[in-house]
Amino acid sequence: METMGRHVISELWGCDFEKLNDMSFIEQTFVAAALKSGAEVREVAFHKFAPQGVSGVVIISESHLTIHSFPEHGYASIDVYTCGDLNPHIAADHIAEALGADTRENIEIPRGMGPVQVKNATKANVL
Repeated sequence: METMGRHVISELWGCDFEKLNDMSFIEQTFVAAALKSGAEVREVAFHKFAPQGVSGVVIISESHLTIHSFPEHGYASIDVYTCGDLNPHIAADHIAEALGADTRENIEIPRGMGPVQVKNATKANVL
């Protein structure tokens, strides 16, 4: 079945504290991951938290890559969403390797396949 995009949600554990807390390193890693997957980078925005942690986004023509890091837990929450023919796993794998993740769990969600069926959900019409 065709989709509009592919969304990889990646749980990274056992990552290097220093890398997870280094905004410049994470920004460079995410831009490199986007380019490695064949994406066209449009905008980059990252924020360093005190005492630790980084959140950020790389906007690509094909959608986005995001992170929220928890250096104190060696954990990073990653999203890579691509539209078209790009493979989001290329970027997700690059990021996991760069952060030194011991363990990673990836879930891929196809996007744009039509309405999602959720039990007991209500639909809201937006005008």
